Amino acid sequence: MTQTPERPIYAVVGSGYMGGGIAQVLAMSGADVRIADVDLEVARSNRERLITEAAQFAADGLFPAEAAGIIAERATAATIEEAVAGASFIEEAVPEKIEIKHATLRRISESAAPDAIIGSNTSTILIGRLAEAVDNPARFLGVHFSNPAPFIPGVELIPHATTDEAILPVVEQIVAATGKETARVKDATGFVLNRLQYALFHEATQLVEEGVASPEDIDTIVRTTFGFRLPFFGPFAIADMAGLDVYAFCYASLQTEFPERFATPPILEQLVSAGKLGTKSGAGFLDVPSERTPELVAYRNRAYVAMKKLVDELGPAPISPSPAAAGGDA
Repeated sequence: MTQTPERPIYAVVGSGYMGGGIAQVLAMSGADVRIADVDLEVARSNRERLITEAAQFAADGLFPAEAAGIIAERATAATIEEAVAGASFIEEAVPEKIEIKHATLRRISESAAPDAIIGSNTSTILIGRLAEAVDNPARFLGVHFSNPAPFIPGVELIPHATTDEAILPVVEQIVAATGKETARVKDATGFVLNRLQYALFHEATQLVEEGVASPEDIDTIVRTTFGFRLPFFGPFAIADMAGLDVYAFCYASLQTEFPERFATPPILEQLVSAGKLGTKSGAGFLDVPSERTPELVAYRNRAYVAMKKLVDELGPAPISPSPAAAGGDA
C-alpha cells in the first residue's frame, strides 16, 4: 500500500477481535494502520478477516458501503518492528497477561520513534505496572476500548503517575476521529468500567444465590428499568433527577437488612445535609440549574419513548430458545 503523507500512521499490535476492531475504526477515521501480531502470517490472515468482516458489516448496514475498500487500502500487515517504526500512535492489544504485554511493550519501545504515543487496551492491569516495560513511559497510557470495538462508543483513557498530560488531548483527538467518546480516569484497579460492571454482576449473582429471582428475570428487570435509562444518563444524573433525599431514604431502608452492604455513601449524606437534593434544588452531583429541569424532563421522556420504539423494532435478543425449538416438532 502506498501511504499518503497527509494521513497519520498508526499501529495496532495484536490483531485479534479487539485489536482488529480497533484497527478497523482507526483506518476508517482516516489513518494508515499497520497491523502486527505474533508473526507476519497471523497479521496477514487477520487483515483479510477484517476486510471480509467490514464487507459483511456494510451489507448489514452497520458500516459505510465503502468500508471494506477503505480498510483494504489503509491497513497493512507487518511485523511488530515494521508496524511501529514511524507510527505516531501505537495501540497494544495483546492477551491480558502481564508477561505477554511486558514483552510486547519492550519490542514496541525498541522500534518506535521516541515521541510516539503508546496506548494499551488492557482492561484489568494497572497502567503503572505496564509502564515498567516502556522506554520513556511519559508517552504511555491506557486507551481502553470495549468489545465489540467497532460499535461500542466509549473509551477509557488512563494515564499513570508519570504520563505526560500533554499527550491526553492528542489521544482524545485520535479517538474522537473514530466517532467515539473518551473519559479520563485514574490508574486504579478495574479502572471505572469494570468496577461498575462487576459491582452490578456481583449483586446480581447474590440475588440469584439468595433465591430472590432467576437470572432471566434479573436480566429482564435490568434491561427494562434502570438499564433502560443508561444509554442517556449515568448514575449521577439519574440520582439527581430522582432526588438525592429519596436515595438517602432508600439506603436507610436497604440497611434494615444489609447495613454494611448498603451503607449510605458519605458524599450522598453531605449533599443531602447541605440541601443539595438534585435537579429539584438546582444542585446535586451534577448541579443542573433548576430552570433547566423542564427541558431535561422533556428530553428524558422523548429519549425513553424513542428507545422503546427501537427495542420493539429490533425485537428480543436471540438468547432464549426459539419458539419452534422450545415447542418441539408439531
